[in-house]
Amino acid sequence: MKYVLILGDGMADEPLEELGGKTPLAYADTPAMDALAGKSQIGMVKTVPEGMSPGSDTANLSVLGYDPKIYYSGRSPLEALNIGVDMKQGDVAIRANIVTLSEEEEKYEDKRILDHSADEISTEDAAVLLEAVKKELENATFQFYVGTSYRHCLIWADGAVVPLTPPHDIRGKVIGDYLPKEQLLLEMQKKSYDILVNHPLNLERKKKGLNPANSLWFWGAGTKPALSSFEEKFHKKGAMISAVDLLKGIAVGTHMHNITVEGANGGLDTNYEGKAQAAADALLQDGYDFAYIHVEAPDEMGHQGSIEKKICAIENLDKKVIAPVKAALDASGEAYRMMVLPDHPTPICVKTHTSNPVPFLLYDNTEEQKHDWLYNEAEAAKSGMNLEQGWKLIEYFFH
Repeated sequence: MKYVLILGDGMADEPLEELGGKTPLAYADTPAMDALAGKSQIGMVKTVPEGMSPGSDTANLSVLGYDPKIYYSGRSPLEALNIGVDMKQGDVAIRANIVTLSEEEEKYEDKRILDHSADEISTEDAAVLLEAVKKELENATFQFYVGTSYRHCLIWADGAVVPLTPPHDIRGKVIGDYLPKEQLLLEMQKKSYDILVNHPLNLERKKKGLNPANSLWFWGAGTKPALSSFEEKFHKKGAMISAVDLLKGIAVGTHMHNITVEGANGGLDTNYEGKAQAAADALLQDGYDFAYIHVEAPDEMGHQGSIEKKICAIENLDKKVIAPVKAALDASGEAYRMMVLPDHPTPICVKTHTSNPVPFLLYDNTEEQKHDWLYNEAEAAKSGMNLEQGWKLIEYFFH
């Protein structure tokens, strides 16, 4: 039996007046998902345990079968695994976003977060800006590491896990109430703005109509993770296909194989087809039992608050990932199971993550099922299948 899990990050949402009371998932044209739903078990699953922050970190650990209450030690440490940071005992990893702040206010505290991703800045541009920051701010205590796009890493030697606010939670808000209480981190954030605001690259970005990447923003602090091997835990040889350091880091920590797809960038224009092909090759040619395809685009569009782009991301996932993966597996004659779900909702109305349960579908090509339901939040909720402990879903998938 082959297993493929296709995850549309942040794909779930709330009903929107602009869509006639439908969610983006229900409104989108998704013939592949809807056809699967008619032959699948569908239901709702709570991926974020009560009392935990609804991040892609906790939610994806849960989807992969790792109880976040046991295995979660912070977001940035998982990303640090993929970047190749050798974290020592006592080190604290902190996510360092390169963000866009408003520039007209004199005081740093009075500025607003305009964009948590600086127009989804390229890794190449971000590396140039981070190099300028490193020259001024790096020392024996604080070391910066380049990640992907706007997502980077700060290692604080013998640091503290302090509460920090995710920038995507406060888009458009004045930052004063959300700045780090830890003075060292606050000073570094302020200095990063002074270093970057008039950097030649940012002046060039403004000329091109792009948001300047004019400040670092720290969040997601945590200590070195201790994840167990996925293959030992589930007796499946697994491959991860993702564009983002978080998922790749989880794969490193669980000893899954990371497959890099050229052109996969975590954005709306990611290489969907390349991800689908990579999964088919991993399962049908390279001897893997399980492939995890992670697509970031719906989440990013949710953070942007763009209904149209979120629908587009969902339709791309359906047409360019789910349909071709199913076609390849059907043509192979292999017995397989396919699961499709989001990790968490990223509702347009709040532009950030929530802890609400998400819809899943589970298709088995060896079982005859016929239902009249489609794949969306309302239909999944009506099915009567509700799983409260999200980390047990994969056991249900593999049984």
